[in-house]
Amino acid sequence: MQGLDIGAVAHYTGQYEDDNVSLTGSPKPQMPRSGPYPWIARKVREWVTLDLIASYTFNLPPAAPAPVPGFAKDGGKNLKVKDGKEKNVMPVSTAEYNPCGWRAWLNNTAISLGMQNVFDEDPPFAAGSDGYDASLATVKGRFCYVQLKKKF
Repeated sequence: MQGLDIGAVAHYTGQYEDDNVSLTGSPKPQMPRSGPYPWIARKVREWVTLDLIASYTFNLPPAAPAPVPGFAKDGGKNLKVKDGKEKNVMPVSTAEYNPCGWRAWLNNTAISLGMQNVFDEDPPFAAGSDGYDASLATVKGRFCYVQLKKKF
């Protein structure tokens, strides 16, 4: 079906070391397990989420082109101009210059439906004020949305 787009995105955050410098007493911040208490260091488990999105864009066909005044071969009036030649003249239509109605508003409009974190996975535990790493994860859980986009 023309105008329909469907997509899925899998997000993967691998297992990593938490910021353990204050717990292990390591003199080297890049190596948190090298301090006097390496068994206190924590690993944060991996995390996988899935996002889905479906979008439909309305691409309505343009209205049938009206004959251009002065260039129409048939259907118009032949008028004599100053130099004595005949010219085919059509009345000017404003319908194609100022489209209105539901077709004009709907054309080039995209409606999207999406869902983030489809399986409602909780972020992995990481010790801190919130219990998760806020720089990599969010606790909002499953999130559904509708988006309407219009190109003028």
